[in-house]
Amino acid sequence: MSSRNLNAVPVLKPLMHILITTDTVGGVWTYTQELVTGLLAGGHQITLASFGWLPSSEQISWVKSQSGLDYRPTEYRLEWMEVAAGDIEESKQFLKMLVEEVQPDVLHLSQYCYGDLAVDKPKIVVAHSDVVSWWMSVHGKEPEESAWLRWYRITVRNGLRGADAVVAPSHWMLQMLAQYYGQPAHSVVVHNVRTAELFSPEARKDDIAVTVGRLWDEGKNVALLLRQDFSSSDLAMPIHVAGPCEGPQFRGDSLAERLIQRPGLHFAGELSQAQIVALLARASVYIATSRYEPFGLAPLEAALSDCALLLNDIPSFHELWGDAALYFQHNDSADLAHKLRYLKENPDVREKYGRLAYQTARKKFSPQRMTADYECLYQNVAFTEKVL
Repeated sequence: MSSRNLNAVPVLKPLMHILITTDTVGGVWTYTQELVTGLLAGGHQITLASFGWLPSSEQISWVKSQSGLDYRPTEYRLEWMEVAAGDIEESKQFLKMLVEEVQPDVLHLSQYCYGDLAVDKPKIVVAHSDVVSWWMSVHGKEPEESAWLRWYRITVRNGLRGADAVVAPSHWMLQMLAQYYGQPAHSVVVHNVRTAELFSPEARKDDIAVTVGRLWDEGKNVALLLRQDFSSSDLAMPIHVAGPCEGPQFRGDSLAERLIQRPGLHFAGELSQAQIVALLARASVYIATSRYEPFGLAPLEAALSDCALLLNDIPSFHELWGDAALYFQHNDSADLAHKLRYLKENPDVREKYGRLAYQTARKKFSPQRMTADYECLYQNVAFTEKVL
């Protein structure tokens, strides 16, 4: 396979037309909002195609706020959904026709399956997550072989091989790709971001902790909170849990019922972005229970809200947050309760971690930095000669 020399100095082109694919199901949409907003502000032309579900009213409102954005919504299944093969083939035809119609300079793809799309345009594939590394993190072993899993592995490998560059939000995620699908020929880490001005770090803090996560996603590990009594008098820091119960193939209704019934836990259900911002503004501590997290936008939003971060001890969190967070032992609810009690009883320590998280978020995860990184990558894949 031919590849592009990404180390070459690109021929600069001030403005570009980028075709971006996204999905409407989870954090990929939030990532896309930040990226598209930055690129449009820089004068680039954007065509955006979405998959998974048709967009919500909140998502449509954001699209309408972006002047000049060419948006093409679809409800083709995503590659990690079972019985998706037929939809993937149809969506590839849709994308090929869209490329022919709009003639972009670069394809920025948030799904692996389009990395081998048969078009004469440079392609960037972004590795937000994958099924095998998710399964390993959740179950401690690789998933059992099946016809669907074989199809999925082949689809991911072909997509990675067909891409001119592969992007991941952490080095840990790149390592997972190499381990389970083969080392991409050209790869780079570009961190996810959130706009700091959307959050309220100066708000008055209450004595509460917050966690936000999809209840239907076992990788978010929200059930860990049910293993301890967080209502005991020596702790007495209520934990507010927010997140949707229903996903594309799973439901978390039973978990929601147990959260509602458990003293010390307050289940808020699925909240709008504005409601999450308001909740984080009040919170003193953010608890990230995730056992699988290639990046984690919710901890970043909490950091920008001046919350102390109490994180599950997983490699990606250490890579991203380092000494700016406090960690509880891996999947250990007793240590979680112990560390939460420590933060409650030591407000000066809690405030210190809040400041550290905020400063780290502003320094490492700024939208301007992400936009500039992608602009440089687009130029390299689009305007340098291929090396045969």
